[in-house]
Amino acid sequence: MNSAPPPSSFDNDADFYEESRWQKLRRRIVEEPLIPLGCGLTVWALYEATKSMKSGDHAKTNRMFRRRIYAQGFTLLAMVAGSAYWEKDRNKRKEYNDLLDEKKKKDKRDAWIRELEARDEEEKEIAAMKKRLVEARGAERKRLSEAEARASESKIQSDTTGIVRSVLEPGKSRCDSPLLTAAMKLWQARS
Repeated sequence: MNSAPPPSSFDNDADFYEESRWQKLRRRIVEEPLIPLGCGLTVWALYEATKSMKSGDHAKTNRMFRRRIYAQGFTLLAMVAGSAYWEKDRNKRKEYNDLLDEKKKKDKRDAWIRELEARDEEEKEIAAMKKRLVEARGAERKRLSEAEARASESKIQSDTTGIVRSVLEPGKSRCDSPLLTAAMKLWQARS
């Protein structure tokens, strides 16, 4: 019998998953390219401000900190505008994902049921095979016991034949020596 749990063969199946994390990130960057652009501008402004602080240029440092604030503001505006713009598409995508999840669950349930049915059929076949084997063994034992009984009966009969006889009873004697046969003739002649 197979000891693995029934649905285990479908848990790690790639068909049950549609989008990987990298694919989702790539899709999000394509949908809203201004957000990564704003994040990149913020990081660039901070890097330049750090370089200017090390070199001692205070004017450039202040300018880069202002640019960082503008870049962060741009990123926030891009997030809000993108959210408003893509809201309908996100709702549609969410509905699609919900339907897809429901379909996956149904497929997984159907696969579970098919596997359970297959295992049930397998168990029924094994039980029927065991039953036929037990019946065959029982019939073989019965035949052997009948044959052994007949053999032991014939052996007993063959062993007892000739033992319980009278000395005077005619028939084949157990001892065929001439001396005994002559004695028996004398005995029979006397009586």
